[in-house]
Amino acid sequence: MARTRRAHLHPVEKPKRRSIGLSTLIVMGATLASTLLGFGREVVSAAYYGTQWEMDTFLAAATIPTIIFGLFNGALVSALVPAFSEYLALKREDDAWRLASTVINGLFIILSVGALLGWLLAPYYVPLIAHGFPGPQLAVAVRMTRFLIPTIVATSLAGVVAALLNSYGRFGAAALQGVAINLVTIVTVVLLNRKVGIYALVFGTMFGLYAQLFIQLPALIGMGRYRFILDLRHPGLRRIWTLLGPVVVGSAAGQVAMFFDRFFASTLSPGYMAGMNYALKLVGFPQQIFAAAIATVIFPLLASHFATENRAGVRRTVVMGLRIVTFITVPALCGLVVLRRPIIEALFQRGAFQTSATDLCASLLPYAALGLIALAANVVLSRCCFACNEAKATVLISVATVVLNIVFSVWWLPTLGARGLLLANSVSQSLQAVALFVLVWRFLNGFDWKTLLRSAAGTALASLAMVAALLWIESWIVQPAPSLSSRLSYLVGQLAIGVLVYVAVARLLGLEELSMAMNFIVEKFRTQQLSPPENRSVPIA
Repeated sequence: MARTRRAHLHPVEKPKRRSIGLSTLIVMGATLASTLLGFGREVVSAAYYGTQWEMDTFLAAATIPTIIFGLFNGALVSALVPAFSEYLALKREDDAWRLASTVINGLFIILSVGALLGWLLAPYYVPLIAHGFPGPQLAVAVRMTRFLIPTIVATSLAGVVAALLNSYGRFGAAALQGVAINLVTIVTVVLLNRKVGIYALVFGTMFGLYAQLFIQLPALIGMGRYRFILDLRHPGLRRIWTLLGPVVVGSAAGQVAMFFDRFFASTLSPGYMAGMNYALKLVGFPQQIFAAAIATVIFPLLASHFATENRAGVRRTVVMGLRIVTFITVPALCGLVVLRRPIIEALFQRGAFQTSATDLCASLLPYAALGLIALAANVVLSRCCFACNEAKATVLISVATVVLNIVFSVWWLPTLGARGLLLANSVSQSLQAVALFVLVWRFLNGFDWKTLLRSAAGTALASLAMVAALLWIESWIVQPAPSLSSRLSYLVGQLAIGVLVYVAVARLLGLEELSMAMNFIVEKFRTQQLSPPENRSVPIA
């Protein structure tokens, strides 16, 4: 019996083709549902709370849990998976699960103590984040933080459990994490808003974060490998600690940037913090859907080429990744800027999200969108650096980017306000892309500049044609009526025209990036590869 069970569990055994097809469909369906529900959660939040001071307060209260999620879900998973997978590859499954059980149990203890301290010390650290809030609003932020801080246990453990399940090819439960949190949050807000107001969003987020862990526990327990042990002498822990350092610093850099965004935004008029959040969510949507998927697929290709000392293969793969993300993000940037008002009106303007909130977000969105191309390029370039063991330089660049972001924020905040904070993000991300590009270029002894520049020029021409078509149509089309159906129809029509013009011009110019992008995305789902942990969307706020 024991032998049969171990053979069944071992990841190197090839699953049946039918099970591969079924699990692929599950992952694709869950990913699509999670993405749509995640955006639906923002739509519901906008409808109930708009850009009111309560939404600002919730975002400030969610800052510390979000930072801790970013650290543990990205850094710890990135350090645990290589060590765990190595034991599995060596057929030392007992050692692998002894290590995994130790990490889970140790993490539970450490984070439980941390959550208790976070609850007790909330009156002391929340004012550091929301220092610009008046006294009553600050008290509400402290109360919200105390509700949210225990969720750090659930979010961090959920990331570890998902990584372990995926190591065994069990993708279904892990893929449903996003569905769980978004669906629970939406339902809770709809049911409880009349009774508890903004706390419906707090409770919905809290319940949803626990749901994403609980939905995976049956699969983990059903494997029969997890144990209540704490082996602090396990040799695998030393490797995790070795890997953890650089990754923690890199993950922390991004979290520190978010901390200062909200620190500075708390001094602005009510609504600006929420407006910045909606703008950033719109900008992050194409990056999460396309750029992260493409980077996920090229990462093993990069690692494989590097392992075989195939520098030419690494160069080709990097150039291909940059061509594809540029092909996707340049028209996305143009569309977000040109159609910013129809997008915000169709998605958000209802309920508490009034015309004034639309005006606010429409004024902020171009400044947030300026960094979209660099944001997507950084995903590809950082994946290349990590695949080629250039983690130290990559982390240093990330830290320097955060420092520049803070400097620019201090410089532009007095004159540009929230627009200055978003512009600081975009400019610092662009400088990071330049630095990573130079790093990769020097490491690989150059790029295929001719192919890269030809692709960029073709993408720019197709995008300009799309913008011209959208502006021309906007000049003679009557603005939609103030109803959801009319606004959605107008937006869908504009998007369809823009996409058709862009694709048509790209075809005329002979650009191959469209078919390449589709092949990459299909390959991601076919092989059921996870997005890099540091690129997963933060489920809190």
